[in-house]
Amino acid sequence: MKAMREIELEGHIIDSLIMTKVFDKIMDMNGEFEVLEFNVGKRKTDHSYARLMVTGKNEKHLDEILSELHRLGARLPEVENVTLERAPVDKVVPKGFYSTTHHPTYVRYKDKWLPVERIKMDAMIVVEDNKAICKTLARVKKGDLIVVGKKGVRVRPPERPRGRTVFEFMSTFTSSERPSETLISQIADEIKEIKKKGGKIVVVAGPAVVHTGAAPSLAAMTKKGYVDVLLGGNALAVHDIEYNLYGTSLGMDIKKAEPVSEGHKNHIYAISEVVRAGSIKDAVEKGIVTGGIMYECVKKKIPFILAGSIRDDGPLPDVITDVMVAQDVMRDALQGADLVLMVATMLHSIAVGNCLPSYVKTVCVDINPATVTKLMDRGTAQAIGIVTDVGTFLPMLAEKLLR
Repeated sequence: MKAMREIELEGHIIDSLIMTKVFDKIMDMNGEFEVLEFNVGKRKTDHSYARLMVTGKNEKHLDEILSELHRLGARLPEVENVTLERAPVDKVVPKGFYSTTHHPTYVRYKDKWLPVERIKMDAMIVVEDNKAICKTLARVKKGDLIVVGKKGVRVRPPERPRGRTVFEFMSTFTSSERPSETLISQIADEIKEIKKKGGKIVVVAGPAVVHTGAAPSLAAMTKKGYVDVLLGGNALAVHDIEYNLYGTSLGMDIKKAEPVSEGHKNHIYAISEVVRAGSIKDAVEKGIVTGGIMYECVKKKIPFILAGSIRDDGPLPDVITDVMVAQDVMRDALQGADLVLMVATMLHSIAVGNCLPSYVKTVCVDINPATVTKLMDRGTAQAIGIVTDVGTFLPMLAEKLLR
């Protein structure tokens, strides 16, 4: 005997292609559907509503289909409170726990809908003190009340914006053959608009920003208030400071684009000078570091988070070498972000993307198309990708922002 259940969809489900995705998903999973009710919004701002009967081969098959549809915003018509079970020990979750998406999520607890705070993908929802909070496995404690199953959980996937914007949902990958100057102008306009409204811009940067000669552009953007938080690794700060002290990055003279004799030692000297001073801030205040990205962060009191890796030399005193601590600090710094600009760093871009809600505007710039592809394959579907040299992108962006 086949298993059947009704589902509902509401919102801008037509122009955001949510309805199409639901139909495709049911058919791809060898299920069947019947549209029982479909009310189409008559104006641009009106919501549409659909009620479907979904059929599976059996209850297990149907549950598998409904689990996928839930992530697209489908819900069961009946309203029930969420199911909770306690974590048996630290870092252990109950069987059948609800695994989060990075879309806005709500849980029904004691007949009230609670927004899930600090939402991110691939985590769990803990209810405490009449609040629903997204937690990673590493932060789950014995006795935490964890959401189990999909009952009483609602997800709202991003919908296509009502106005025309470069960040229209599902714009996704931008090939290197597209007119990047036009896109850079649109991104600059978006950044200006966000700052005009008091919004928050986060920049995630790799050391190639320095290697390509784009560090002065990022420093100028920081100085003029277009960067509110900087995320990176040890290498970004080391090579930025090396460039300020010796004019080199990885021993290469940036302006002449040629190697310097004994230049391979310069990044070690740079680390040594900062360690001698005590920290990056101390090196700036003592007049050792006199310019660059890190200098402007210190002068403007812009928070920067440097997460360590196994490849690091030194590292600098400011680098967080415990990756679990670095994760928490980065997630805290990302709260309230309106736009995240990722430039020339695959690993940090993907890591930060995994921490972001789907409604945060995201731009990923890299010379390697695989960086953008991997970022979106791992769930950050809202990202705009620009395949270009960061040494071209950042000076052009800075020019349009500072002009």
